[in-house]
Amino acid sequence: MSYKIVVDSCGELPAELKASGHFETVSLELFVDDYRIVDDESFDQADFLRRMKESPNCPRSTCPSPEQYVKAYDCEAEHVYAVTLSAQLSGSCNSAQLGRELYLEEKGAKKIHVFDSKSASVGQTVIAMKIQEYEEAGLPFEEIIAKVDKFIEDLNTSFVLESLEALRKNGRLSNIKAFVASALNIKPVMGATPEGTICQLGQARGMAHAIDKMIKDLVEKTKNPQEKIFAISHCNAAKRAQAAAEKIRAIGIFKDVFVIDTAGISSLYASDGGIIMVV
Repeated sequence: MSYKIVVDSCGELPAELKASGHFETVSLELFVDDYRIVDDESFDQADFLRRMKESPNCPRSTCPSPEQYVKAYDCEAEHVYAVTLSAQLSGSCNSAQLGRELYLEEKGAKKIHVFDSKSASVGQTVIAMKIQEYEEAGLPFEEIIAKVDKFIEDLNTSFVLESLEALRKNGRLSNIKAFVASALNIKPVMGATPEGTICQLGQARGMAHAIDKMIKDLVEKTKNPQEKIFAISHCNAAKRAQAAAEKIRAIGIFKDVFVIDTAGISSLYASDGGIIMVV
């Protein structure tokens, strides 16, 4: 059965997935003050981070339009899936659903399903990879939906920020709290709730301790780790991410471990030096 997996640009796709012919990215847009950035292959992370650091304002983002999703759904594939950034963080999921309705009205019946990842970044990536695994195994469309819904329910997302400046700029943290945390080198360990909102899971003194805490917590939470991929994305922190990956590989309980650099929207969330982990 032919299939296609559409992922909004918050989800980073490894090169092998892009080359498979089964995946397509629908781009969000970023704005640093009045400067517009399309989150596609042209995204320049270094330039974005520089602009974000120099601006007194928090960058903004806009979700894809329903028409962008209609265009992505308009293909020869018999089964089409969309995997979006958490509906609690973006309108991308709603646009994907509206796009599905528009497609069915204009083009006729087709098997299209939209998954709210209730996560972001590599959370979307591993969900897309799970869909591909089930499609390649020849499972029926409805069974794939049920299995992926359960996979999303069991997914754990965690991240740590090098700097709290982005949280300060967008009003989620006061100037005083940001200053004190930075002065004491306190790193908040953040995560996703079952509904897909962001919560604080804990904190640690310094990035190294925060990353170790993330790894320990995720290992303890993970059910059937031998069946799971431990995915890491990083924003301009390759050495830090690779060191974390080696620690996870040394534990030896996961099916695979991979590391990828953040694209535009994830770079906005993670900020310079941030690490995101999903399993």
